Formats: sequence, C-alpha cells, structure tokens
Amino acid sequence: MAVEAEVLNELHRLRTRMPQLTGALAASVDGLVLAQDMPGVQPEGLAALTAAALGVGHRMVDLTARGEFCELLVRGAGGYVATYAAGPSAILTLLADGHANVGRLHLEGRRSGAHIAGLMAARHTPGPASSAQAYPAVPPVPPAPRDRPLSALPTRIPRQYRPQRGPDHGG
Repeated sequence: MAVEAEVLNELHRLRTRMPQLTGALAASVDGLVLAQDMPGVQPEGLAALTAAALGVGHRMVDLTARGEFCELLVRGAGGYVATYAAGPSAILTLLADGHANVGRLHLEGRRSGAHIAGLMAARHTPGPASSAQAYPAVPPVPPAPRDRPLSALPTRIPRQYRPQRGPDHGG
C-alpha cells in the first residue's frame, strides 16, 4: 500500500475517533498535499498556508529558545485550526468545530502526527536493495583554505577602534 493511502486511512480513522473534526490534512513541509479529508475546503490553499505557518512557528520557537516546533493552535469564531509536526518532512492540520475538546484535539493530533511521521520515515528508509546504485556517494568537500592562520591575527585593537574616553564618554 502506498504511503499516501496509509496516511489517508489515518486521517479517516482520526475523524472517526473525533467526530468534532470537520477536516484533516497531511501535507509536506513544502506545502504539497499528501492526503486530505476536508469536504468544502480547498486543500491546496490550506497546505500552502500550513507550510507558511510552520515556517513562522519554527521562527517563533527559535527566537524564544523554546526548542523544536511541535504544534500551533488557532482559534476562530467558528472553531479551531490545529497544526502538528509529523516528523521532519510532513505536517498535520486539523479543523475542529467550536465545541471540540481542545485537550482531546491535542491528544489525537499528536498521536496521528507521530503515526504519520512513522509512515513518512518508512517511505524514506532504503529497502533491502542497495541504494548505492541509485544514489552514488557524494565525495566530501575539502575545507576552504584560510587567508591566514589565527596566529597571524592582531592581538591588540587599533586605536581608531577603541572606545573614546572623556567627559562625554563616561570617563
């Protein structure tokens, strides 16, 4: 069974477990639809927005030193849009109505995200056949030559770059 079909089955099972979900989408981190179960919503547009939100989420957690991106929750007047990391190559977005239990939404979203991550990892794992023929080894890149060794750098700061001292400069 193709990975996309297995991901779609996971989305169907997720919507069965949680009836408050109105849609589910699995997309690549590049914004391409892997599988979707979203009646009435344009999946390509949501996949692209999800990829953009993922980028913003990554920047936010990096800037605030909060570790690796895990999830993002947006609440609108009509319900929730929840986005979960599904490994390094995929992302899961769930739509839920306003009566959804947010704790349950997170629980189910995290479980499904982890399952989809496993499916995607299996997709990229080389099989028993040697992958060396399909992907030849890339030779290592030699380090760039340095203009001069560190020992040749000046040990004193030139006078023009030193802080000014005087009545206007705190001294």
